[in-house]
Amino acid sequence: MVGGGTGERFGRPKQYEDLGGGERVIDRSRRVAESVSEGVVVVVPPADADREGGVAGGPTRSASVRAGLAAVPDEAEVICVQDAARPLATEALYGAVVEAVLAGADGAVPGIPVADTIKIVDAARQVVSTPARSDLVAAQTPQAFRADRLRAAHATEAEGTDDA
Repeated sequence: MVGGGTGERFGRPKQYEDLGGGERVIDRSRRVAESVSEGVVVVVPPADADREGGVAGGPTRSASVRAGLAAVPDEAEVICVQDAARPLATEALYGAVVEAVLAGADGAVPGIPVADTIKIVDAARQVVSTPARSDLVAAQTPQAFRADRLRAAHATEAEGTDDA
């Protein structure tokens, strides 16, 4: 579970926001992940690792995922990457992405239809095209992968906004 961000777009670390009843966003995300897995590695900002019982994240999301991967046992066959700041992932969603991998996929990524009109722009910020909404989905987490494929992808040290 990746929660190593500083919450720049949100204005503060959203993974620590209170959902009510003393449960924070990261707590709910972790609780659901733990209910459906054999182990959860929680990646948090370095200053919070001891307090949260987690692994120190890196300067980017990809670096944080790599830090988490280093703590996943070598014998793991399927790895799910979940954003700690997305507390609404259900047990059924985890089950669906894991099942897709167990059925033979290298990875499984949940997506939701895009409701907004999206514009493709050039370097000058001029609109060059408008893709059909029916061709677009917004990638969500958890994303599940064959462990060897995820590890190989991260071994390249490429950067991305998600793992798919």
